[in-house]
Amino acid sequence: MGFWQVDTDTLANGRFVVSPLAETFACLQTLYRNTAAHPAEQSWLATHRPAYRAMIAADPLTGPLLDAASGMRTHWIADLLTPVPAVETQPFEQELQRIRATPPERARANLVVSCGAALPTEFLDIDIAGRLADVLAWVWVETVLPDWERRRRIIEADIVARTARLSRSGWAAALNEMRPGMRWLGDGRLQINVHDFPPKTISGRLLLVPVTPARGWVAWDDGPDFAIVYPCSGALADVGATALPAPLARLLGRNRALILLLLDAPKSTTQLVALTDQPLGSVGRHLRILLDAALVRRRRAGRSVLYYRTAGGDVLVEGASRAEASRAESSTAESAKAAGEPPHIP
Repeated sequence: MGFWQVDTDTLANGRFVVSPLAETFACLQTLYRNTAAHPAEQSWLATHRPAYRAMIAADPLTGPLLDAASGMRTHWIADLLTPVPAVETQPFEQELQRIRATPPERARANLVVSCGAALPTEFLDIDIAGRLADVLAWVWVETVLPDWERRRRIIEADIVARTARLSRSGWAAALNEMRPGMRWLGDGRLQINVHDFPPKTISGRLLLVPVTPARGWVAWDDGPDFAIVYPCSGALADVGATALPAPLARLLGRNRALILLLLDAPKSTTQLVALTDQPLGSVGRHLRILLDAALVRRRRAGRSVLYYRTAGGDVLVEGASRAEASRAESSTAESAKAAGEPPHIP
């Protein structure tokens, strides 16, 4: 396994960071690997992958270049694709310029490591950094920018929730839950993945970078900062496709019922706005009504106020869900009876 030896000052200087470039590279990885973690991501992939494949096919070197840079065999992404973000959020174009400015010899050396072999001769005379930057620019413009504001809200909501968890439970608990294969081992050791990489001592500042796709990686460069990119806990959840029980929606109204359904775990108003796409004022009004009805409660966590369901709220959701399931089962049985099918015997 690969692990970092992290000193106390590095943890103390930890910061959450929003990076449009990291979000874009995570989306590129989803397009490249053609795998999705949940139905909403699958829908996004089905929408954009045909155009992505056409873009790749337009140049015979782009596909092999991505193969070499993505580290599928070595589990090591080419370093030029994953620069450590700035502490203050930068525009995508400013972040991308760092990739374009990679010296040719460094870009080639990065690819030798990521592909684990000598580069094909056709790579020796091309602008590797420029071509990879062009691919990222296409992914940003065509697939990320159109809904960047929604993605950014989800990222910021994740930061609010994890900051609250950090203040309650400390770094060990916060880092343990960030991404698969990552856990706090004690004595300053942080396992960052399950691959057989040599340990690394880090000292400087730890940047935590959430992205909405179910992707993650770590990064460092010549500066004092180290980055852990991890998937948001609310990663572009397709709330519109959430199984909202019809009896609950009829009783409370769809938007208020959706909020109550989402409060199975504590969430801030910022998270609820991001997950429901409802305006802040509407979310606030629904929460006040649910509070007055004793279906939810709230508590302060650091600078945030988190809302969560009461036992009464749980009973209401569970009862509506059971009623919906019973109705669906009865409907299926009636359909089978009408079709002359034998009844199902468990």
